Amino acid sequence: MNDRAPPPIAPAGSVVRRRAVFAGVAATALLAGAGAAWQALRRQAGDADAEALWGHGFETPEGGVLALQSLRGKPVLVNFWATWCPPCVEEMPLLERFFRENAGKGWQVVGIAADQREPVRKFLTRVPISYPIALAGFSGIELGKALGNAGGGLPFTVVLGKDGRLAGRKIGRLSLEDLQRWVAQI
Repeated sequence: MNDRAPPPIAPAGSVVRRRAVFAGVAATALLAGAGAAWQALRRQAGDADAEALWGHGFETPEGGVLALQSLRGKPVLVNFWATWCPPCVEEMPLLERFFRENAGKGWQVVGIAADQREPVRKFLTRVPISYPIALAGFSGIELGKALGNAGGGLPFTVVLGKDGRLAGRKIGRLSLEDLQRWVAQI
């Protein structure tokens, strides 16, 4: 007589569970890799679109033209905003202070209004801004999308380095920490 018990056999459910876990881990790894590749592709597209941004000229509220090419070689913070956007209006004093404190260090700030001339002109009589303001209308939203703001939300800010390449971007209201990080980075 044999006193030894036969080895236990794993229940069928446990084998299925292990296979499901392995499949889940594999799928997660695949998605993570695909996500990283997508982000790298978006960064490259942003650089190409940043290069195209330099070729734009925008009408100003006063009727002149602001050619972004004239600012090339400096770090430039480009802020897409609108008069009807509360977070845009709330961050403007911060941008104004940033411009005044950093203009001597070579920084330029440009506000691109995704808005019409008259509302912008009226706004600027109430809230004086010393950095250049340009008018883009709805095309400002489209330009922001090309620079990485897929949803077209405002405010949207991009930073272009001295080399003209995209160095940073943020969708939503800026903080002092955002600005300090960009200054330290560039």
